[in-house]
Amino acid sequence: MCGSAWGGVRDEAEIRGHRRTYVGAMPGRIMAGMKQCGCSNPVMVLDEVDKLSKDFSGDPASALLEVLDPEQNNSFTDHYMNVPYDLSDVLFVCTANTTDTIPEPLLNRMEVISFPGYTASEKFQIAKRHLIPKAMKKMGIKAQNMKITDDAIRALIAGYTAESGVRGLGRQIDALCRYAAVKLVKGRQKSITVSPKRLPEFLDQSPIRHEQVLEKKQPGIVTGLAWTQAGGEILFIETLLTKGSGKVQVTGQLGDVMKESVQIAVSLVKSLYPEEAKVLEESDLHIHVPAGAVPKDGPSAGITLTTAVASLLTGRPVSPKYAMTGEISLRGRVMPIGGLPEKLMAAQRAGIEKVLIPQENIEDLKDVADEVKEKLEIIPVKEIGDVLKEVLGEK
Repeated sequence: MCGSAWGGVRDEAEIRGHRRTYVGAMPGRIMAGMKQCGCSNPVMVLDEVDKLSKDFSGDPASALLEVLDPEQNNSFTDHYMNVPYDLSDVLFVCTANTTDTIPEPLLNRMEVISFPGYTASEKFQIAKRHLIPKAMKKMGIKAQNMKITDDAIRALIAGYTAESGVRGLGRQIDALCRYAAVKLVKGRQKSITVSPKRLPEFLDQSPIRHEQVLEKKQPGIVTGLAWTQAGGEILFIETLLTKGSGKVQVTGQLGDVMKESVQIAVSLVKSLYPEEAKVLEESDLHIHVPAGAVPKDGPSAGITLTTAVASLLTGRPVSPKYAMTGEISLRGRVMPIGGLPEKLMAAQRAGIEKVLIPQENIEDLKDVADEVKEKLEIIPVKEIGDVLKEVLGEK
């Protein structure tokens, strides 16, 4: 197996090699890796391919087209060797944090396998079995001199990291052990126990604030679910009527797709509640999505926006124990969304009890951890009528 770091590569010669007419010419990384392995069918890992960049030296992503295409790579030509070489027996494994920055032609030659983030329970076991012993060994701390309680580990995961992996968790555990090592060396204490209350002292920082369920229900406020690269989060859709002339104002740094979802939601509610919607003729509708400093986009808040406007116009509040996600069409159909495992994990962490998801996303539940599904009542919905019937009691 060969491993190669590709993040930040911007010279095409890194892949194809240099022509022999240049001083210091050498083969590219592909052929150098083949020589290092000493076999014709290795597993070659191309790490961080989403961070490839191009400049005057050429486009490495274009050079990878020939390398990764099974129809072409049986005659790959390195400029230094200048003879065709068969790469068809090589198994290429590429890693990336996101597919958004990978060129479409290159992405089409890959089979994309998505891995959801670790659950809180998985992070707990990784920290307890691997990260903590590793950090203590690095700092020279013996097991009898330091103990991190289970509650402290859980508090560290929930309150001091915001990520889908465990890299940040590892850094925080290293910081805990460094602080403890200094105290032990100074001789102030012979043993240290880290509890949740002592985390701010050891880490010298306050815990991250995650959104939690509202304490009381209020018409026009509904809980939605969002996906981020650091995992899932809950978000609130807030609506308000003010005296005006029928304008719709949207705030909260929403992208174009989400603004279109607002327009669809308002039009749909007007068609569903023609009598209640008459108030919009002499009132302005304000829709806000906290936090205002965080950019938000995507269609998955469609049913949340529709429910919030319907709740405001009918005066019927939605229980804060409900959360929902799903794209909405103009005819009221609930369409599938992405990032369901992360969204459900966020709902469970925030104290949500019932989650409405699109009917077409039922297959995605197999990727959701059992510990998350056990704590949530997941309700599939097909149309907006199913949503309003569930949360507003509509017939």
